[in-house]
Amino acid sequence: MLDTAERGVFEAEHDAFRDTVRKVFARHLTPNLERWERDGIVDRAFWREAGAAGLLCPTVPEAHGGPGLDFRYNAVVAEELAYAGSSAGIGLQSDIVADYLVAYGSPEQKARWLPGMVSGEVITAIAMTEPGAGSDLKGVTTVARRDGNHYDVSGAKTYITNGQNADLVVVVAKTDPDKGAKGISLILVEADRDGFARGRNLDKIGQHSADTSELFFDKVRVPITNCLGAEGEGFAQLMNQLPQERLSIAVMAQARAQRAFDEAVAFTKGRAAFGGTVFDLQNTRFTLADLKTRLQVGWSHLDWALARHVAGRLDAAQASAAKLWHTETLWAICDAALQLHGGAGYMNEYPIARIWRDARVERIYGGTSEIMKEVVARSI
Repeated sequence: MLDTAERGVFEAEHDAFRDTVRKVFARHLTPNLERWERDGIVDRAFWREAGAAGLLCPTVPEAHGGPGLDFRYNAVVAEELAYAGSSAGIGLQSDIVADYLVAYGSPEQKARWLPGMVSGEVITAIAMTEPGAGSDLKGVTTVARRDGNHYDVSGAKTYITNGQNADLVVVVAKTDPDKGAKGISLILVEADRDGFARGRNLDKIGQHSADTSELFFDKVRVPITNCLGAEGEGFAQLMNQLPQERLSIAVMAQARAQRAFDEAVAFTKGRAAFGGTVFDLQNTRFTLADLKTRLQVGWSHLDWALARHVAGRLDAAQASAAKLWHTETLWAICDAALQLHGGAGYMNEYPIARIWRDARVERIYGGTSEIMKEVVARSI
């Protein structure tokens, strides 16, 4: 269990909320983890349970059916989700898609979608990546051609979290291919539209319970009122929201690293070796001491970043640096923790195996470590 007693970024209300999150996860998440991993998808019933308990979209204003809380509540959910060993896509809905709608949605869009997102009745996805375009969002080829008072959306997206479950997809598309970044818009596409199709639930190295999918758009006709914000402002909207997305990934990386460390401590203290335990060996203790030191630094930095974000002062370079450091540190800690398990660490029956597999992608999605370095370098 995460120790949050001495973390200055949270207040009593956040601690009480964390207790609720833990109880909900103990009842509705942990008992189902293995089945979701086998099935490759999280039950929609879990989304509704999370919504009923107030775990979804904490920052959505009360006027739109949400509790109107600060991002620290999102962080509480993200930490507990990652520490529990889950890859359920509720963070994408709460930390990313909800804020796009709150920031750029019309009154009609907010009224239609936000209450259901808060309750868990509506599941959302955001479709950025394409088979030929990843971190370079200017390279997307999906188009939304204007036809009177409608768009015809055509293209293909891949690696889309919540792709199988999604009721609503925020699609990054070019409304004017000749204008480069200024020709990109965000288009809301309902999953029941003609021409929309879900492809494979992709076979991944890790995060098996996340329904990461291919999505296809074949002249999907949507009204122009489905444009999120002003036409042509999609790229700027994406850039404005990326700091929170990257902070969210950093939050989960730190909590996942803590779980990997805790698993290594428990295993080495319980594993007999050479008349004592694996923990008694100096190499083990020194390795764990190094990992504990990195975690101490990580939690302090994460709390700094959270406080700065809540105050509206976390910029793109700082958020990118946080994602870079925490995800790279996660990988180092997970790999060392698995090594301390010896052969047991390679067995799927031990939690460290899933933690290790799930950790690998965090250096990739939300912007690769190499892109994070480039963003930070540009700020120097």
